[in-house]
Amino acid sequence: MEHEAIYYLREALAQLERPALLFSGGKDSIVLAHLCHQAFMGIPCPLLHIDTGHNFPETLEFRDRFVKQYKARLIVARVEDSIRRGTVQEEQGPNPSRNAAQSVTLLEAIAEHRLTGLLGGARRDEEKARAKERFFSHRDIHGQWRPKEQRPEFWNLVNAAHHPGEHFRIFPLSNWTEIDIWKYIQRHQLEVPSLYFAHQRAPYPGTIRYRTVGDMTCTAAIPSDAGNIEEIIQELQTTRESERGTRLDDQRSQSAMEDRKRLGYF
Repeated sequence: MEHEAIYYLREALAQLERPALLFSGGKDSIVLAHLCHQAFMGIPCPLLHIDTGHNFPETLEFRDRFVKQYKARLIVARVEDSIRRGTVQEEQGPNPSRNAAQSVTLLEAIAEHRLTGLLGGARRDEEKARAKERFFSHRDIHGQWRPKEQRPEFWNLVNAAHHPGEHFRIFPLSNWTEIDIWKYIQRHQLEVPSLYFAHQRAPYPGTIRYRTVGDMTCTAAIPSDAGNIEEIIQELQTTRESERGTRLDDQRSQSAMEDRKRLGYF
């Protein structure tokens, strides 16, 4: 799988003029950035982080440390700036979230930096909408994803030709699983945010950890005693809960993820 991921990374950098790597500080983007570093002896494209303003402090601290360690260029696009410009409206109601608003901020960053491709760490096993994705996923001039208009990828051949204003999302980790990600992190001894390991945090009783490290307003923790990677892998081998089962934004409707993706989401 590593060879497959590196193949698509190299294809993306060869075919797309102005790519960037989506970097949240989460485990998947860490693995993707490390693979990129292996493939090119450095990270040749900027890292792009969409900051909702509600990120975990531990994730932001890790992000800045990672960028310094890998000598990478970081672009931060903030949802707060989109709100000030009037292109995004703050959600109202009992459980407001800025997660969906990231789509607007992301598309604004693509336009501002004239990006033609975004490398992402999404995997097909995460969610049914992401299971439909190709390795090279075309987006139209509005940044929208149209599943029925995606290009075939016979024999691992990809075509990133596009009209001005269009772009591609590239998902080199499509065939990986959550356990594959953790085994790679373990094998290469990669650092990850402390949120992934069991710890105590109010208002949860006992010890908890996070399987994903998204926006704080819609990311829940799970009860866990897994304090290291080996224990996390053992835990995942027996769990019956899906990885994104803790993401409250995915539970708003049966098609919540697909609806967001059609509007430009990751």
